[in-house]
Amino acid sequence: MRYVNESATDRIARIVVGAVVLGLGIFAGVPWAWLWDVVGALLLATGLSGFCLVYRLFGIDTAHRSRI
Repeated sequence: MRYVNESATDRIARIVVGAVVLGLGIFAGVPWAWLWDVVGALLLATGLSGFCLVYRLFGIDTAHRSRI
């Protein structure tokens, strides 16, 4: 079983923003555009997998919030 710590909203936002940032990095034409590619790829990967290591390190879990 996979561990998921991102909500559906969080995942969708990461996928959309990651795709935009990755596209900007690919078509920017500046020497530091590779940094945008890396950030975009990381956002896409975490959005598609549903797991964020930074969330895990800080104990954040948006997928399993308790409802009050």
